[in-house]
Amino acid sequence: MIELLKTTDPVRLSYFKSLLTEAGLHPVLVEASAYPGVLPARLQIPDDEAAQARRIIDDVERDLG
Repeated sequence: MIELLKTTDPVRLSYFKSLLTEAGLHPVLVEASAYPGVLPARLQIPDDEAAQARRIIDDVERDLG
């Protein structure tokens, strides 16, 4: 598994997880805390899906500016 994103923003994590799932990928959200937003959580993806997942995230972040 490769870490794609690490943040305390639960909305951002949920959004990207949803996008990756809709693209047919298998993201995993690893929570570091029982309280969202307190400690950073990580969005991970299987090694063989990392390149495609990074392209999706990069495209969306570029569009959001």
